[in-house]
Amino acid sequence: MILESDKQTGAVRKHYIGMVTMLDILAHIAGRDDVEAGNEVDDLAKKMSIPVSSIIGHCLESLSLWTLNPTTSMLDCMEVFSKGIHRALVPIDSHIENVAGVELVESASSYRMLTQMDLLKFLKAHEAALRGILSHRVREAGAVSDIIFGVTDKAKVIDVIKCMRTASLTAVPIVQSSSEIEEDHSQLINGKGRKLVGTFSATDLRGCPISQFQSCLKMGVVEFLEKLADTPLHQAACLRSSTRDPVVCTPESLLGEAVDKAVTYAVHRV
Repeated sequence: MILESDKQTGAVRKHYIGMVTMLDILAHIAGRDDVEAGNEVDDLAKKMSIPVSSIIGHCLESLSLWTLNPTTSMLDCMEVFSKGIHRALVPIDSHIENVAGVELVESASSYRMLTQMDLLKFLKAHEAALRGILSHRVREAGAVSDIIFGVTDKAKVIDVIKCMRTASLTAVPIVQSSSEIEEDHSQLINGKGRKLVGTFSATDLRGCPISQFQSCLKMGVVEFLEKLADTPLHQAACLRSSTRDPVVCTPESLLGEAVDKAVTYAVHRV
């Protein structure tokens, strides 16, 4: 965010130039150039001392900065978010009325953030009125994909982060590696039909001390998540272990059940 004076009124306006996500930070710490060159990761203090604006765009999602009209309907919001947008800004002090369209081009002095999770919480809060929709099976809603991008349980943390950044993924399932075929454990695979071991996402790292994360980048992803689950900070915050207690549903589960699990466990994918 940068501050600019309005040309007409002189009032100070906030101008947002991008959005930094946890995946941007993880990708920056991992260091794509260091990984590709096979070198050790730079000193963490040095990496964390750069301006935050310099890491915008490490992941494509941080370049998708949407501003929505305050009068945008829930249906239109869901349409925007269905295209892969996870969050949008909504101005608090907008002075434009009866604006056609969803995206807002007007600048404002203050905003609030609307996220996909906000919409899910709204659906859960009004599940009685939406029973006709939420009572459908996951399979009937077309939510079962033929291709599920994932990594094997032999992948290293640094390779998983690199894969997530390359494919613009905020989370990946971890599946059991195969003993029958030769696999590149540093690359994404189609995990459909494979045994689920856990998941890896920025959400799983909420209880990880940043000082310890750098030393764990070369560690196996499953070993890292299990080690993380045993840290005092993770346990004190009562955070869920994605390998010991993954959030799952089946194709025959109701949509309402999937929404309930996503909201209850604060995850973006089930």
